[in-house]
Amino acid sequence: MSTTGAHVPDDGAGGRPGSGWWWWTRRRGFLLDLALAVASAVECAFEGVTFAHKTGVTPAVAALIGLLAGGTLLLRRRWPIAVVLVGIALSPAELGFLLSVVGLYSLTVSEVPRRITAALAAMNGLGTFLVSFIRLHDSLRNADDNRSMSLPIVLSTSLLLALGLTAPPVLLGLYVRARRRLVESLRERADGLERELELLAEKAAERAERARAEERTRIARDMHDVVAHRVSLMVVHAAALKAVALKDPAKASSTAELLGDMGREALTELRQMLGVLRTAAPERAPAPAPRLPAPRVLEPEPEPDTDTEPEPEGPCIDQLGELVEQSQAAGMTVEFTVEGEERPCGARVEQTVYRVVQEALTNVHKHAGGARAHVRLAYRELEIAVLVLNGPSDGTPATPLPSGGHGLVGMKERVTTHGGGFAAGPTPDGGFRVSALLPLAARPI
Repeated sequence: MSTTGAHVPDDGAGGRPGSGWWWWTRRRGFLLDLALAVASAVECAFEGVTFAHKTGVTPAVAALIGLLAGGTLLLRRRWPIAVVLVGIALSPAELGFLLSVVGLYSLTVSEVPRRITAALAAMNGLGTFLVSFIRLHDSLRNADDNRSMSLPIVLSTSLLLALGLTAPPVLLGLYVRARRRLVESLRERADGLERELELLAEKAAERAERARAEERTRIARDMHDVVAHRVSLMVVHAAALKAVALKDPAKASSTAELLGDMGREALTELRQMLGVLRTAAPERAPAPAPRLPAPRVLEPEPEPDTDTEPEPEGPCIDQLGELVEQSQAAGMTVEFTVEGEERPCGARVEQTVYRVVQEALTNVHKHAGGARAHVRLAYRELEIAVLVLNGPSDGTPATPLPSGGHGLVGMKERVTTHGGGFAAGPTPDGGFRVSALLPLAARPI
């Protein structure tokens, strides 16, 4: 038998193909096939004995052939083509009714190509038609020599008999085969959806982890911006206070008062930031039991303004003058200029501009003692530019301040978050330059 007719074994109950004992994956499939094979063998043996009496063949030989032929039904899952061919071969002897029906069903429900299935079903139907036609015609003629059934009636009866024995198992097999394919496709689709859900869950976890990392970076950047500048100025003023404490008590008193103001401002900004962090993710309280709302008259509510989103509280461009004055009070020579017509920028952009100037001036305090600085703010048609330029140190020793090396990184992150450009680096004369260019409208975060 060629491999074309080999049938992929299934589980005997319309399940998925798999490995098991021989070509059965379940015990009930084997028991079903064994029962069908025994019934078919017994049927073929009795019909073989009847055929032997008609033809003069030894009944024992005919019964043995019937047993062997009917027993081939045990192979219906593995070699359905062979079972159907045996049924077709036995049709002239009028043997194997069960073998023929079950064989056709097994052939149709298997993965045998459709053209082979159609050809074997047609051969089986043709054999059944010819045997029925000959048997009906001979039996009627032998019963009454003077009367005979008309040929059209014999033909139609034989045709109906052939169709009745061939069409039902074929149609049932096609239905079961289509249903199995549908179930298999649905199972594969479900497996695919499950894999997609797993991938989506992994991506969601990655996005959540990335969002947490970005949030930690943002909080660290804000804490650095809030604390570094104020504390740096406080350290500078503390050093000046130590130098003039005994020589100029009035100046020492004003410096101490300034230190207190700076400390209070730093604490205020920290409280604002911590308040934002606390209200950003409030703890979930247990949901109260649902209650039916009291009847009320519905009133039209104003439509929410979707074009504007709440801007966070924080420093703005108007506070740059105060920031420059604080550095001047700490002994730094700072020049502040504004170019162009003032335009609304949005709170986020103003915060970024303020933090860039704040961090740049803090770096001047740390690394360039006695240097002159220039802060320039320029309004353009669609952008706002900020430049902080300081010259080389005049030899005055800078106040020793701790530095974590995150200032320039934080400034660049802030600016690029809004789609702007940032550059920083030393100048040919030994100074340092920090510049940022931001769009007037902040990019949504």
